Amino acid sequence: MASSLLALLDDITTVLDDVALLSKMAAKKTSGVLGDDLALNAQQVTGVSADRELPVVWGVFKGSLLNKAILVPAALAISAWAPWLVTPLLMVGGAYLCFEGVEKLAHKWLHGAEDAAHDAALAEAVANPEIDLVALERDKIKGAIRTDFILSAEIIAITLGTVADASFTTRVLVLSGIALLMTIGVYGLVAGIVKLDDAGLWLSRKAAAWQQALGRGLLALAPWLMKALSVAGTVAMFLVGGGILTHGAPVLHHGIEQLTQALGLSGLLQSIAQMLGDAVVGIVAGALIVAALTGVQRLRHGRK
Repeated sequence: MASSLLALLDDITTVLDDVALLSKMAAKKTSGVLGDDLALNAQQVTGVSADRELPVVWGVFKGSLLNKAILVPAALAISAWAPWLVTPLLMVGGAYLCFEGVEKLAHKWLHGAEDAAHDAALAEAVANPEIDLVALERDKIKGAIRTDFILSAEIIAITLGTVADASFTTRVLVLSGIALLMTIGVYGLVAGIVKLDDAGLWLSRKAAAWQQALGRGLLALAPWLMKALSVAGTVAMFLVGGGILTHGAPVLHHGIEQLTQALGLSGLLQSIAQMLGDAVVGIVAGALIVAALTGVQRLRHGRK
């Protein structure tokens, strides 16, 4: 009896060790999506009154949980009955990350006029007392949830690739844990980011000089933090997306390795060079996809 109990505890410990290790690997690989998710969701609250920012974040958080409740079982079903789909799904997720990274860089030139019109319409809607702000807020939440579904699908696909060879129990625990951790982490940080300027304003009105200085610092930090998150997320997209593509295409992976060896690099320099190689692959792949989609869209508009 005692030996059976010890064997059971040993099995549980082994599973938990595997879950912890694979969860750490999955979290590292999904960092690109996480950075973009943070910046994108924080931007979704733009145009909402200060007292409605947290309710909007809460609404998107609940929608994100529902997205994960759909995606995690779907991913487990694929891994159980169609494991051959894991690699193609990973490649699609990696390609989408690269596409989104390039699209973000080229967004000003591709969609500058659309953004200006959208911002003007949003400002007019907020200023117009006849506009139903509740409906506007509801539309923003729905749009954010749709965007979250795409980003959540990327996170789940990348995580599924990490745990593809693990036991079914480990897959369930890692996928569920990553889905819950990412959702709580992202929207917890989003809530903090969108309220950073309010905290700064509140502190700047205090009597103590150090509080006023801290408040002014937070007010100055808030816009820079948003920019830093956006930049970090874009860089991570190319690193993670390009890495997925190169590992999915052995020719590219071995080519980068051979190039770093031919240059005589080793250790840290070799790792950095391989990361840069992954990023270059990601940028090229993303640029090709953006160019192809832009060409198709222009052809459609031309026919119309």
